[in-house]
Amino acid sequence: MAPDGGLYIPESLPDISSLIREGPLPYPELAARFFRIFDDDHSPGEIDALMARSYSTFPDVENAAPLVQIADNTFVLELFHGPTLAFKDFGLQLVGNLFEDQISRTGMPVNVLGATSGDTGSAAINGLSHKENARVFILYPQGRISELQERQMTCTGARNIFPIAIDGSFDDAQNIVKELFGDLEFKARANLSAVNSINLVRILAQCVYYIHAFNQLPENKREPLHFVVPTGNFGNVLAGWLTARMALPVESFVVATNQNDLLYRLFTGGRYQPGRLSHSLAPSMDIQVASNFERFLHYHLGGNGNQTSRLMARVKSGDPVEVPDLQPGKFTATRTTDNGILRNIRAARDNFGYLPDPHTACGFEDINPAVPTVILATAHPAKFPETIRKAVDEQSIHPALEALKARQPVTTNLPATCGAVRDYLEENILKG
Repeated sequence: MAPDGGLYIPESLPDISSLIREGPLPYPELAARFFRIFDDDHSPGEIDALMARSYSTFPDVENAAPLVQIADNTFVLELFHGPTLAFKDFGLQLVGNLFEDQISRTGMPVNVLGATSGDTGSAAINGLSHKENARVFILYPQGRISELQERQMTCTGARNIFPIAIDGSFDDAQNIVKELFGDLEFKARANLSAVNSINLVRILAQCVYYIHAFNQLPENKREPLHFVVPTGNFGNVLAGWLTARMALPVESFVVATNQNDLLYRLFTGGRYQPGRLSHSLAPSMDIQVASNFERFLHYHLGGNGNQTSRLMARVKSGDPVEVPDLQPGKFTATRTTDNGILRNIRAARDNFGYLPDPHTACGFEDINPAVPTVILATAHPAKFPETIRKAVDEQSIHPALEALKARQPVTTNLPATCGAVRDYLEENILKG
């Protein structure tokens, strides 16, 4: 976070037309070419090496995000082939290596603090596990993520990993993280860094797979192109929208929400008003405060920082905020209840021979078969075996997840208060 409590954005958004090709580049090469535009701290060779190392953990390095055609005009971009089987790996494998590089150059340790509604925590932990002079503190809502998501965070055996189960919601965890980052004296004293999508590197890393998806499409399926993006914190769809502002030819984005429909209400009614949190079958989207809305709002208001700050102050105080002229046609939105998630999983299996996880299932709501559509698949269905079994009476397993079941979880339980978390950090960072 910036010192004034806001979020960083790039100074400018470049034209990336040169990255849009007739066919796909190997994924690390595409990522390196993209990041050379933004990263002036590393040489081109260093950037190449960082990207090669970051995506070497994917089984198919050259095509880390394969595009699967399931109907004439409908495609699924599979973003779950990384080490934790979720799209967060694309950003957090890179973030982990960038932190390691920073520590080696500066000699200063890093203490990473983040909040997760499921997949961010496990991806951050995997990216930083066992890295020297890096500690990772991840807050998550106790009992409100899947068992396997929790095991990915709590069964690493790494001494530098500190999972923290709080007695509250993801929004509570996210608010605690923001409050601690807002204490500039404590942030500096504790050498805090972020891994949530408040960290701009996360968003930029996710831009790359939109370009990769476009480059895999047949030429006759590139116009008018629609991306359907399951999202709760608005980071995933923001990355796509920023990529479109950088010249990727996209007709529109469909914001696919679960029953926690803050973003659906925003893009259908023009009002940003967090409501009551409802626990769902798509727990990573159980969010009522979408952090990256602030970045979008800044661009939507023509870069007016003062107006953005005033509106965000109202958001933080709980007031409803009217957001007019939300780029009609560029964004639409859908809402899927738990029953709809089960229905969409069954329909995807029966109609397309494709088995989505419950978050991706939200993206199967009201698909228009007449236009080229890419649905972002955000996690492997094996991470949510109970929901898959309930929907289609099938077992979905993955060997990496099965191996976790034999390990002993290690976690810390804390109340959902900034004071309790601060005390824990003091004990394990400043006194440890």
